[in-house]
Amino acid sequence: MKALRFNQHGDPGVLVIEDLPSLQASADEAVVRVLAASINPSDVKNVEGRMSQTTLPRTPGRDYSGVVIQGPAEWLGAEVWGSGGDVGFTRDGTHAEELVVPVASLHRKPVNLSHEEASAIGVNFITAWCAVVEAAQLQAGETIVIIGLGGVGGAAAQIAKRIGAKVVGVARDTNVPGPYVDAMVDSKAAGFIDEIRALTQGGAAVVFDTVGGSMFETAVHMLRLRGRLVEISATDRREVTFNLADFYHNESQLLGVDTLKRDLSAAGAMLEALRTGFEDGSFKAPVIAQTFALADAQAAYRAVAAGTKGRVVLTPAK
Repeated sequence: MKALRFNQHGDPGVLVIEDLPSLQASADEAVVRVLAASINPSDVKNVEGRMSQTTLPRTPGRDYSGVVIQGPAEWLGAEVWGSGGDVGFTRDGTHAEELVVPVASLHRKPVNLSHEEASAIGVNFITAWCAVVEAAQLQAGETIVIIGLGGVGGAAAQIAKRIGAKVVGVARDTNVPGPYVDAMVDSKAAGFIDEIRALTQGGAAVVFDTVGGSMFETAVHMLRLRGRLVEISATDRREVTFNLADFYHNESQLLGVDTLKRDLSAAGAMLEALRTGFEDGSFKAPVIAQTFALADAQAAYRAVAAGTKGRVVLTPAK
């Protein structure tokens, strides 16, 4: 089988296609023929050497959709999807024609999604689920402010709306709102925090900051009494400061989420929880901007590194 490999860190030019022996499953494993696998920004960072846990040589890739070709009889031929925080880092990933996964991680993909669409769900929706459902425990009737409405933020808006929450988005582009966002606030506008506090009747129950350090201090001031702030990134600033007295007087909560801690089985359980939302139309799959054959993986990685809007997907075994 063919697999995308990197034997050293660097730009996408270090990626090579290698012929490897076909994979074999142990008693508690299955082999999936990978029909589609999206490329996430974290995959690009992984190749660049910005993920300290990665061991080399390695096949990158976290998300996939495909068909089971080895494993328990009841799973043979099943169309499945998956993702995992260990995949592509400490075990070989999804950017290959075949993938070995634990049987416990197998879950059928939504019947109404193509393999390309299903492969583009994983990291964004799992991160959003961990933040909104697991960490913040958002409830119906509460208000959530989402800072940044990219892949993760957009997924969080969909999950929050299905829960029954009011969603306020914060972004530089206020033309984002659709059926999942009730109001948008321009983060460049003077006094935008006051606007948010007015929209949320004094502050949000939950603030989900997908941007990172530069918005942290601002996000703290968006919280209502006993509000929850969820952080997933420190992209542009690793160290932040805030008024601790104000924080504890408000009885605020600060929560961190790292989906690299969720392996294939843990992430698979979340995808199963999300599946019904895609099948009943509550959730919308992201737009697929470009698809690439495995042989063109370098170009695909460069497209993601350049900030292509929409998802970039490899089709390894098609």
